[in-house]
Amino acid sequence: MGNNYKTLLWLDDIRNPYTGSWLYSFAPEYEIQNSVMWVKSYDEFTKWITEKGLPDMIGFDHDLGIENGVELNGYDCAKWLIEYCIDNDLTPPKWVVQSDNPVGRGNINGLLLNFVRKFKTI
Repeated sequence: MGNNYKTLLWLDDIRNPYTGSWLYSFAPEYEIQNSVMWVKSYDEFTKWITEKGLPDMIGFDHDLGIENGVELNGYDCAKWLIEYCIDNDLTPPKWVVQSDNPVGRGNINGLLLNFVRKFKTI
C-alpha cells in the first residue's frame, strides 16, 4: 500500500460504505472509495486479512446474518482478529463499530480494548 495510502476494511452485510454518510460518520479519513474494502461476512473478513494482511482500520458491524447455516457475527470476527494478531505478533489496527446493536457494539469494543491494553503491557 504505498506512501500515505490507508485501507479501511468495512465489515457489514447491509450498510454500503460507498453510499450515504456511513464513512463520514464513522471514519471520515477514509472517504476515498478505493481505500475502503467492503466485506460482508466472517469468511470474507478472515480471507481478506489472511491474504492481504491487516488494514489500517476496521469498521465492525455486529449482526452479519447466517452464513452456511451458522450465525457468525462481528464479535466472532474480532475474536479471530485477536488470534491472528497473537499468532503473527502484530498490533491490532484502529477500529470503529458501526453496529446498531448496542450490546454487540459494547462486546466488540470491550473485547478489543481489553486486548489492546494487555497487548501494550507485554
